[in-house]
Amino acid sequence: MTKADKTALPHRPSLSRPSPAPGSIEWKFTDGLTSYEESLRVMEQRVADIHDAAAPELVWFLQHPPLYTAGTSAKTDDLLLPDRFPTYDVGRGGEYTYHGPGQRVVYVMLDLSKRGRDLRKYVFQLEQWIINSLAELNVTAERRPGRIGVWVTRQQKNREDKIAAIGVRVRKWVSFHGICINVEPDLEHYSGIVPCGIAQHGVTSLADLGLTHTMADLDAVLQHQWPKIFGE
Repeated sequence: MTKADKTALPHRPSLSRPSPAPGSIEWKFTDGLTSYEESLRVMEQRVADIHDAAAPELVWFLQHPPLYTAGTSAKTDDLLLPDRFPTYDVGRGGEYTYHGPGQRVVYVMLDLSKRGRDLRKYVFQLEQWIINSLAELNVTAERRPGRIGVWVTRQQKNREDKIAAIGVRVRKWVSFHGICINVEPDLEHYSGIVPCGIAQHGVTSLADLGLTHTMADLDAVLQHQWPKIFGE
């Protein structure tokens, strides 16, 4: 962590909703904004518990206050405004990314030892989960060779923009961190970093694409698509 936010944020109770399909996975939805420190604490504990068979796998839906995170491939020069928001060095893959209100963050804690121990397959599944879910919201999102995340083509602007990011960490074959999808965040907040180290492309959101889908709409399609991708 390079710049920690010392102010504790109010932590609202999570809303328990049923899993979209039978199985041992817990689905957790937390309202309000969850501090990054709290999310790390929860993930660290749950990863240990999953490995010890003391708790079920977890898919956790939340939002963060504005902050930047640096993955293991982050370059110092890509943090353009280091004093703008708290910045955290984390052990996930990838480079710099932004989290903030209006962005759906989903932390996925799965026991990959029961799922083939194939990290490439797991990342592919996360990408496909996002792509299929956005398709239900009439957004054509795609992978791009050599780039992490999920992208949309902006024909009128003659460019491609990133709508979702993926950052994964695995410990003893239990995954944590996960995905984030832009619903209606303040896209100007991305100006403090070079997102994922790719300066020539932009970022977008459902709102920026002219869509009025809510966070609840996105949550519903993510739940609907989960068993099609992960087989739960």
